[in-house]
Amino acid sequence: MSDDLRVLPLRERKKLRTRGALSETALRLFTERGYDATTLDDLCDVVEVSKRTFFRNYRSKEDVALACDSDLWSSYLDCVATLEMTGPLLDALRAALHTTLTAMDPDWDRRFLATRELSEGVPALQAHSLGYCQDTTRAIVETLNGRAGEDVNEVRLRLTVEIFVAAWRTASLRWTALGGDGGRDGLTELVEETFAELPAALTSPA
Repeated sequence: MSDDLRVLPLRERKKLRTRGALSETALRLFTERGYDATTLDDLCDVVEVSKRTFFRNYRSKEDVALACDSDLWSSYLDCVATLEMTGPLLDALRAALHTTLTAMDPDWDRRFLATRELSEGVPALQAHSLGYCQDTTRAIVETLNGRAGEDVNEVRLRLTVEIFVAAWRTASLRWTALGGDGGRDGLTELVEETFAELPAALTSPA
């Protein structure tokens, strides 16, 4: 158990363990048996929890399947909430992503790759992922808007966040297509390469 978990109350540690067991088991079952062939009852039976407990941790079958996405972006939003509001915003958002990726648990990139590969063959997960991406984009904008001064340009703010999200999606899709080559370091390198291409991309001729 990590030192970070040890400082939490027992009830919170148990909740985190249950949440982790549900997401890890769901990913394994969905990969081995197929997403549509695996029911929530199957998942709860394997983890030995009630469906009531499941719904205290996840909203839906799609939600638990994409748990590593929500883990990443929940941590990212916490990081953004503490951003120093100076310098180019896009640089700050990129730096926050680097910090968040570095801090994810050692097994996160394996689970993220498996989730992306699973999602490619499941339309319901693709749709849920797109919806979650929109929700996350809105949450980032709201977080930044709440910390900015009264003179914030909301059009520029939203455009910056949209560009940031598009760069992340481009990098992560490339990493997935490469079979997760290089692990976490490979993903981080592709993220940096993608952000470096943004100035040229924005002025690319038709």
